[in-house]
Formats: sequence, C-alpha cells, structure tokens
Amino acid sequence: MRGLAEYEKLTHLFAATDANLHASLFGEQPAAQCLVVEGNATDDTTGHASTGLVAYALWFQNYSTFLAKPGLYLEDIYVHPDHRGHGIGKALLLRLAAIAVERGYGRFEWTVLDWNQPAIDFYEGMGAQVLPEWRIVRVAGEALAKMGRQAGEKQGASHG
Repeated sequence: MRGLAEYEKLTHLFAATDANLHASLFGEQPAAQCLVVEGNATDDTTGHASTGLVAYALWFQNYSTFLAKPGLYLEDIYVHPDHRGHGIGKALLLRLAAIAVERGYGRFEWTVLDWNQPAIDFYEGMGAQVLPEWRIVRVAGEALAKMGRQAGEKQGASHG
C-alpha cells in the first residue's frame, strides 16, 4: 500500500499500519475485502530471492439508489513495478468483475488520477468508462472533525 501511495505521490496522506489494517479487514465488522497475489521477487540491493505480496486489490460494497442495487467499489489496485506487464492487474479486475456479477451487483466502480494515462488507457481497453463529468468530493481530517462538531452543535441547539 505504501508503494501505491508513493506512485500516486500521496505519501503525506498515508497513515495505514499493520494494526489498523488488521482491524479494518479482519476485525469484528470488516470494512473492506482484499484479493492478494503472491509471487517471487529478487531484492535489487541484496540479490536475495523472496516470496511475498506482489499485487493487491482492496474493495468494499457501495450502493446505487438509481439501480436499487449494491455495487463493488475498488478502493485500491496495485501491482509491484517488477511484476507489471504479466496480466496480474487484468486478472484482478476480471476477478472483481466476476465477484460483482456473482453477487448480483449493479456496478463495479473505481477512480483513477487524471494524470495516470497508462492506467486510463488500460481500463478503457478493458471496457471501462472514465466519467469526466464526475468529481470526487471529500471531507477528511480537521475539516471532517469540524463538520461533525457543527452537526452536534446544531443538534444541541435544537434541543434547547
């Protein structure tokens, strides 16, 4: 996941730890699901071969009111640079599409950075549509805390 944050130039936002990932994925109420691909890799600095994670796709269920059906939202897909070009990303996307179909979902969606033309081309080549008229709206960090406090303040005032 750190590799994805580095690729997307977003390490300043990266806060995942083993502990909070474990809680999110394997805790009492898992927030997401993940497909992983393991394989062999050679460390460029030491030359030692190892087996480990080479790719992953993390997703969760969302919902479309227009379709009145759940959907599959892909939060992350990442293939280590040493393993790109071998069909791993395509295989992950195809498996996720199959999961969406098996579960009767109405959509399979994800976002892509506007500067990531190789990914855009890859997704469009697989039949995905990039929707240029849609924009992500996000509230996080202090802005989220402030918005949450405002709701509490308004609720408290209405009970006064």
